[in-house]
Amino acid sequence: FRKKIKRRPITLENARAIADECDLCEKVSPRTFTSATVKYGNNALKQVGIMGGEASFIDIVDIEVAEGRYSSHEDDLYKRPVAFIGDKIREVFFSGVDPIGKTIKINGSKYRVIGVAKRRGEMFGQSQDNFVVIPLSRFLKQFGLSFRRGLNIAIKARSIEELDQAMDQVRVILRAQRHVPYNQDDDFDMLTADSALDALNAFTRIARMGLIGISSIALVVGAIVVMNIMMVAVSERTREIGIRKSLGARRSDILLQFMFEALMVTFGGGFLGVVLGYLIARVLVGMIGMQISPSMLAVALGLFISSATGLISGVYPAMKAAGLDPVRALSYE
Repeated sequence: FRKKIKRRPITLENARAIADECDLCEKVSPRTFTSATVKYGNNALKQVGIMGGEASFIDIVDIEVAEGRYSSHEDDLYKRPVAFIGDKIREVFFSGVDPIGKTIKINGSKYRVIGVAKRRGEMFGQSQDNFVVIPLSRFLKQFGLSFRRGLNIAIKARSIEELDQAMDQVRVILRAQRHVPYNQDDDFDMLTADSALDALNAFTRIARMGLIGISSIALVVGAIVVMNIMMVAVSERTREIGIRKSLGARRSDILLQFMFEALMVTFGGGFLGVVLGYLIARVLVGMIGMQISPSMLAVALGLFISSATGLISGVYPAMKAAGLDPVRALSYE
């Protein structure tokens, strides 16, 4: 990890060398990413993915043009403020309106919309259409580069059959360009689309299993805590229960009262957890420049599970309260 932190960043010169010398590479485009607020009129979208790429970028990635055009070599050469928007941006800002030629603002800077991408849908619950692509030169002028926002190079091989050979060529070119000694490891990483997807899927599976385990332990501990709290509440309110029963309260009334209280305790805790989790996530994604798209289904499921935990853990204390003899309850000290 420390070695990767100390690595020299990828440069435009590295990309130019690959484009000039790799005869098995059909398309080469340096690119970079960040997130920003995009506005049109009085509407605003936060945490929109902003991509900077050259004219060949669209031929490499899985993005197709639905309307208008993608940025050209001249747009990049003259650092023109033009934008190619994702379908979600069109849907939010230009529903029923032709977006071509309209002006949007990215972190306060004006950009003219020149094209719209075809809808790509969702992956892992995240929209793939919440993005804007601008010329790389314009991106560097507005945002610059930093440790968290560096360049990488997108490359398309001439064919699938020549992919491994193309990767070998790129490795040789980069090692020579970056003056890596023959007896040292590469100071850069190379990923194919398949290997990147496999790594992401593996990480997602591990993270999901870990979170399920932690959540299960937390639910069991939470249920025990709620049950103990409700048992204490029953003990401290024994005389109150006796008074209610002597005034005509039925067993079912007492049972429902304590189960409702247990439900409110856990629902309130679940709601507070959702709010805090969202706020912490916003802070973290702001630090690392990612997008965030909360799933309402996940929120609803979390609140349901926390409420169900309250109901289950409140059953025994509620039954104990409902079963108290009113005479003994009134004489309880």
